[in-house]
Amino acid sequence: MDLARFKRRRYTEGFTPLEFLPNFTRELGGPNVYIKRDDMLGLAPGGNKTRKLEFLVADALAQGADTLITCGAVQSNHCRLTLAAAAREGLKCQMVLEERVANSYDLNANGNNFMFRLMGVERVKVVPGGADIGQAMQSLAEDLDRAGRKAYIIPGGGSNALGALGYVAAAQEILAQTFEKGLQIDRIVLASGSSGTHAGMVVGLHAFNADIPVIGIGVSRDPEQQVPLVRREAEQTAQLLGLQRDLPEPAIVTNGQYWRPKYSVPNARMVEAVQLLARTEAILLDPTYTGKAMAGLIGLSREGVLKPGENVLFLHTGGLPALYASMAAVLGEEPVAD
Repeated sequence: MDLARFKRRRYTEGFTPLEFLPNFTRELGGPNVYIKRDDMLGLAPGGNKTRKLEFLVADALAQGADTLITCGAVQSNHCRLTLAAAAREGLKCQMVLEERVANSYDLNANGNNFMFRLMGVERVKVVPGGADIGQAMQSLAEDLDRAGRKAYIIPGGGSNALGALGYVAAAQEILAQTFEKGLQIDRIVLASGSSGTHAGMVVGLHAFNADIPVIGIGVSRDPEQQVPLVRREAEQTAQLLGLQRDLPEPAIVTNGQYWRPKYSVPNARMVEAVQLLARTEAILLDPTYTGKAMAGLIGLSREGVLKPGENVLFLHTGGLPALYASMAAVLGEEPVAD
C-alpha cells in the first residue's frame, strides 16, 4: 500500500510520542496502559484532525482554493485546527457552528471560541442544532463564488475517505514505534465521533495485516448508529486505497455507555477520568472526546473486559482548549450527570 501517491502537507515533525503510563496503570490496577500523544501533533495546539488536514488541505491547494470552509459544534477542535491550517497556508477560513446544546454559543467564550478569534477566522455562521449543516456550508461557498473567490468545503471532523488516510498513516506509525520498542499492543482504545479517526485506524491496521482490535468509545451515539457510520467510512477509505481484502465483520466495535447525557455535556465518569490522568501523569484530556473515551477505558478495565497484563494503547486525540470552557465541571465544582 502506497500512501505517497496522495498529495499531503506535513504539519508535524517526526512521530508523536508513544508512552507508558506507569502511575495511571498502577492506580487503575488493570491492564498496562500506553498512550499515543496525538495531542502533540502540529497546528495549534495539536489533535487528531491535524493528520486528516494534511491530506484535505493538500487537495484544497491542488484545486486552487483560497478559503477553507468547515463545520462543527460551538467548541469544535476540528474547526480550530482547520483555521490553524488555513493560517499556515495563507488561506482564509470560514466556519458553521452548530448549537447542539441550545444557546451554547458565546462569542466571548474561552477555549476554542477564543482561539477562533485569535487566529483570525473570517466568518462564523451559527445555526441551531439539527440544522442542515451541509447546506449552510454550501451557502458560504456560493457567497465566495459570487465574490470571485474559491472555497474548499471540509466535512465535519475532516471525516471522509481522504481525511481518514491520516489515520491509515497513523496506524503505520504506531506499528513502526511498537516494533522499535519491542512492544506488543493487545488493544487500541479511542474516541469514536465523526468516524474518520476510528475508520482510518481500523483500515490502516487491516492493510498492514496487524491483528490489533480497536475499541471505539462513542462520544455522541450508541453502537446501533455509530457502527454503520464507521463501517461506511472504513469501506470508502479501503476503496480509495484500492485494498482487495474486505474488512472482517467484527472489525468495527463501539461502546455507547459513556457519552450521555448528551454530546459535549459533562458527566461524572468523564470528570473522574480527566482528574485521574492529570493527577497521576500530568496529561490533560478534554471533556468532550478524550475524557469520555478514557472513562470508557477505565470502565472496561473495571468490568474485566480489559484484563490485567494486557497492553492497551489509548489514542489521545487532543482537544485541550475545550477543557478551559468546562473548568468548573472538570474540577468537580458544579453538578454533572452521573
